[in-house]
Amino acid sequence: MKIYLDNCCFNRPFDDQSQIRIRIESEAKLKIQEEVRSGKFHLVWSYMLDYENNKNPFVERKAQINLWKKYAKEDIEENIEVIDFANFINQFGIQKIDSLHIACAIFAKCDYFLTTDDKILGKSDKIKNINLNDPIGFIKEVLS
Repeated sequence: MKIYLDNCCFNRPFDDQSQIRIRIESEAKLKIQEEVRSGKFHLVWSYMLDYENNKNPFVERKAQINLWKKYAKEDIEENIEVIDFANFINQFGIQKIDSLHIACAIFAKCDYFLTTDDKILGKSDKIKNINLNDPIGFIKEVLS
């Protein structure tokens, strides 16, 4: 199974863990990472993850997230198909950067796009080419 985690997923363990939702999402994301390392899931990376992570002002976070690139089975580069997908997705009210992330996942033929972004998740019914879910929902669907 191919999965794509967006930048907010990778950053979730660094967020304020005093909030129960954030703590549970972090635990779910860490479980997903275990399954990536074990080979159960195939992680897809993209130029958009590089772009966003390089803008991270926290050096330690940036370094830790960048380590996950080595586990990726694919690394999607910018191309016209990705941009076309992103422009289409953007029409549903999804931000441009988020549209590019989703487009990379669709281009790679991922089964799931994982995010903790409620705005993206709220538009999941509009995107038919991929399953959009949060780490908790993904764990419930796939690992239960």
